[in-house]
Amino acid sequence: MGAMEGFMQGLEVAFSFQGILFVLIGVIAGTLIGMMPGLGPISAIAIMIPITYGMNPSTALMMMAGVYYGAVFGGSTSSILLNAPGISGTVATSFDGYPMAQRGEAGKALAIAAISSFVGGTVSVVLLMLFAPALAQVAVSFGPAQYFALMFLGLTAIASLSDGSTVKALIAATVGFMMATIGIDGQTGTTRFTFGNPNLMEGIDFLVIALGLFALAEICFLIKNRKDDSLSKQGDIGSLKLGKSDFKEMRGPMSRQSFLGFILGVLPGAGATIASFIGYISEKRIAKRPEEFGKGSVKGLSAPETANNAATSGAFVPLLSLGIPGSGTTAVMLGAFLVLGIQPGPLLVQDHPDVFWGIIASMYIGNVFLLILNLPLIPYIAKILKISRPLLISLVAIFSLIGVYAISFSTFDLYVLLAFGVLGYLMRLFSVPAPPFILAFILGGMMEQSLRQTLTASGGNMLALISDPVSIGLYIVSLISFLVPLIRTRNKNDQSESEQKAS
Repeated sequence: MGAMEGFMQGLEVAFSFQGILFVLIGVIAGTLIGMMPGLGPISAIAIMIPITYGMNPSTALMMMAGVYYGAVFGGSTSSILLNAPGISGTVATSFDGYPMAQRGEAGKALAIAAISSFVGGTVSVVLLMLFAPALAQVAVSFGPAQYFALMFLGLTAIASLSDGSTVKALIAATVGFMMATIGIDGQTGTTRFTFGNPNLMEGIDFLVIALGLFALAEICFLIKNRKDDSLSKQGDIGSLKLGKSDFKEMRGPMSRQSFLGFILGVLPGAGATIASFIGYISEKRIAKRPEEFGKGSVKGLSAPETANNAATSGAFVPLLSLGIPGSGTTAVMLGAFLVLGIQPGPLLVQDHPDVFWGIIASMYIGNVFLLILNLPLIPYIAKILKISRPLLISLVAIFSLIGVYAISFSTFDLYVLLAFGVLGYLMRLFSVPAPPFILAFILGGMMEQSLRQTLTASGGNMLALISDPVSIGLYIVSLISFLVPLIRTRNKNDQSESEQKAS
């Protein structure tokens, strides 16, 4: 069966009454879950697995897929309005989305996020339909050495994520690396930096850190500056209309990050979080005015939103084609497949074409539903900012605490959340950027694991890290990525000095 024939069969399944109904239920549930800080799609899909008993496998899996990409689509709302990331994949969205909301452009920011998410999701579904089997083989060929090189490329972006001082950015990144080493070592089984506390044996959850450094730190900042009139615009929603200049700025990031996000989503373990960070960083590197990033840039908001939604569809490539989960959420999806009696892998297209093509076709419908649902609701969603500041602060704190408690049902995590909230406030007070901390925490564990696997397989030979063309190519790109900002800064300094001498 060809791709077009299979896709037409999938459209029949997706456009049935049951298909449309369950896709709609999935995207609505996912959007609402994504808006709540800390409650990610993993918990939602896990809860829905018992509900799907007795259901048609294709419609059940279409609903769960809708929950997944719906949560990524909706997770931007709390990031933009409250600086409280709904899910880990929308942390980078807050870098420019929240500053836009602070200056009275919340409606515009939500519209940019919705359109960018729709474009990223739609383009990636087309790529999923056309190239799933071929890209699955590429994903499998990525070994530990290639993953280490990819993570190393991500690390070269730490300087780009600093607001000014590179030294402070490196300090934040170092602390992030230290946090990533807490817990049981996956290779030797020894505990590290737990100080005898069994609650730290599994490490610290990413969302606990993200909500602490962003949401609780923002609460502390709002309380301290409660009499500051410069924050009065934060309650303004602003116009929802996007001008020609906005679409012109969005066009580049949407086209580039749709492809980049999809490719990163295909790689097992990368996922929407890394895709959003790399999407943000890559756009900042090639921007003509990188100094606008972090202050409410349209490109800075469009890039991570496009990349994380594209990565969501990309994560289905190894799952559907090889039966290998590409992220934590698709790992739970794999369990849902097995519970429903479906074995994902190379034979899925032959044995269950209705499931394979039905899921892909449903993503087209789901993305359209998400755009239709979200755009008209933006004026009502943005009214969250109209809530009085004391009540808003209380709600953000409550949702953050509930979201963290729902991850592990551990009161210890609440204390950790408060600790990172204090740390985030102190970092903000002393102008230490939080994004390098977050990026280093995300990449730290994966870099260490990839490095150790490479050295174990090669008998300790460090040259194994540069033994193939893919790794070498990634290191070359890393070097270019590191040098370009330094050259730009030097040229700017030289230009400013020449201007001062001329005057």
